[in-house]
Amino acid sequence: MLPRTYESQNCSIARALEIIGDRWTMLVIRSAFEGVRRFDDYQDGLGIARNVLTDRLTRLCDEGLMRRVRYQERPERYEYRLTRKGVELWPTMMTLMFWGDRHYAPEGPPLVIAHRGCDGALTDHLTCDSCGAQLGPRDVEPRPGPGAQAEPPRAQAIT
Repeated sequence: MLPRTYESQNCSIARALEIIGDRWTMLVIRSAFEGVRRFDDYQDGLGIARNVLTDRLTRLCDEGLMRRVRYQERPERYEYRLTRKGVELWPTMMTLMFWGDRHYAPEGPPLVIAHRGCDGALTDHLTCDSCGAQLGPRDVEPRPGPGAQAEPPRAQAIT
């Protein structure tokens, strides 16, 4: 049985899992790539318990993947934005999405990632299938795919 932490392992994958290796953390990061910035929007969109979300956002900020930015003074309110370190997870997130589409999306991908420049689709090589350009997170936009549900079910909060 694996220990709860991997700090004793000399392995970059294990060390990365210490930070991003739980599902809520990955879903928070996914939401950030979708443009979510505010606590309540994360909470509503994910159906995550407030205490769990607070913990994940704090950890992501402490680790330098996100930063808190005040957008209102009275009362104080903050947005959570990906840092450069967080944005560097984009290829990993896209690779995981493509893998999930291949193995767990029998009706087709629920989401397709379109190139803003020419409307082509992102390939698993992170290029545009139409113009061949190398793409990054600022070059694309998500759109409903053939496996999208008309109205997604609301997630249930799990602690």
